[in-house]
Amino acid sequence: MPREIAFHGVYMPTMTLMFLLAAGVTWAVDRFLSSLDVYRFFWHPALLRLCLFVCIFGAMALAVYR
Repeated sequence: MPREIAFHGVYMPTMTLMFLLAAGVTWAVDRFLSSLDVYRFFWHPALLRLCLFVCIFGAMALAVYR
């Protein structure tokens, strides 16, 4: 995958696309976990959501920039 993406003549880093894709995947996983009522087992659900996003985004970034 290229490290830059041309969007209407503006070069953007691939990380922008990865960020948006990770946000979508995190949203889908969050909805799934909410439907199973998993968040009641955690002390701070917002921190779990943030950590979930960071792990997904980091995995995608490592796949691109490795």
